[in-house]
Amino acid sequence: AIAVPAYAGIPLTHRDFASSVAFITGHERADRSGSRIAWEKLSSAVDTLVFLMGVKNLPSIVDNLLKHGRSENTSVAVIQWGTTKSQRTAIGTLATITEEVEKQGITAPAIIVVGDVVKLRKKLNWFERKPLFGRTILVTRAREQASEFVQMLEEHGARCLVFPTIKVIPPSSWEELDTAIRNLDTYQWLIFTSVNGVRFFFNRLFELGRDVRDLKGIKLCAIGPKTAEKISNYGLALDFVPPEYRAEAIVEGLGKENISGKRILLPRAAVAREILPQKLKELGAIIDVVEAYRTVLPEEIDKDVKEAVNAGSVDCITFTSSSTVKNFAKFFSSDDLRKSGSDIFIACIGPITADTARELGFNVNIIPQEYTLDALTESIVKYFSRKAGDE
Repeated sequence: AIAVPAYAGIPLTHRDFASSVAFITGHERADRSGSRIAWEKLSSAVDTLVFLMGVKNLPSIVDNLLKHGRSENTSVAVIQWGTTKSQRTAIGTLATITEEVEKQGITAPAIIVVGDVVKLRKKLNWFERKPLFGRTILVTRAREQASEFVQMLEEHGARCLVFPTIKVIPPSSWEELDTAIRNLDTYQWLIFTSVNGVRFFFNRLFELGRDVRDLKGIKLCAIGPKTAEKISNYGLALDFVPPEYRAEAIVEGLGKENISGKRILLPRAAVAREILPQKLKELGAIIDVVEAYRTVLPEEIDKDVKEAVNAGSVDCITFTSSSTVKNFAKFFSSDDLRKSGSDIFIACIGPITADTARELGFNVNIIPQEYTLDALTESIVKYFSRKAGDE
């Protein structure tokens, strides 16, 4: 009753507009004869009136207030699904609000606010002015990794639908990784190209009774800041993080380190780009690529989310790796998106993911200059802010 108006930018009391407030049911019992609401007192004695569950009875509420002396010019707000990403607000006066609510198709659940405090919404409306408010964004990351990205987008007002197109699971066999861990003292470099690679490597290291001391003397490389942060959480310092967060930049950076003849361990996904080990070998490195984890298609897919895409109810689809794109394409083609009858925009975390999307026929609209979730979120915000300005 208080939070919903606040999210619509309407304080229930204000020193310049209202000193009193009343909360009234908008839906009395159907089996009771007559009304227990003292309309003659409410209409003139209370500055702000808040009606709960009253949308169906809005015409009757308006009639009673007018009949008992409230001015037809009194401001009114009807707030549907308040405090949620589906919030909608209709503004009018007692003379116009019934028609406005019908026009906007606002139904229950909703709260009705009557009083001059509604005028403050023009200045105080904060929630519905968030740059992604009213936008529905599809997040295709693995479920256990989606929450951070979802939180970033929701802070800007987006409604997020989680549609994991990949599931991260252990390798088909631990043999290769176990052998590499037992022979860590033979490597000069350890390269991580994902947070998942870090997680599975260290989990296995500890399961084998080892610890970070076994990495003494080995130089550490991470493809980007999130991967580096994950490594740092184990109390380890990084020797190299490329300025551009992709494999080619690692090759360029390590090429200055005279890695010829050096042994490098690369624990990564079972399926990944071959450019990194291939180019490092060309530089003379001896590289062991070991399977640390696999990405597979989830067993179950949310049918409601799938229907939302088909219905054109999604504004933007986000991809954070080539795997998410490839698996998404197993459920939807670019033609499917066009058939939805709505403009669905594609946001990719970087050029490699974007290239995969284009190869599969998707039109990519958003690519951040820095290949991180923070930058991707910022790029999505800027894109839709510009689009809103053009509309």
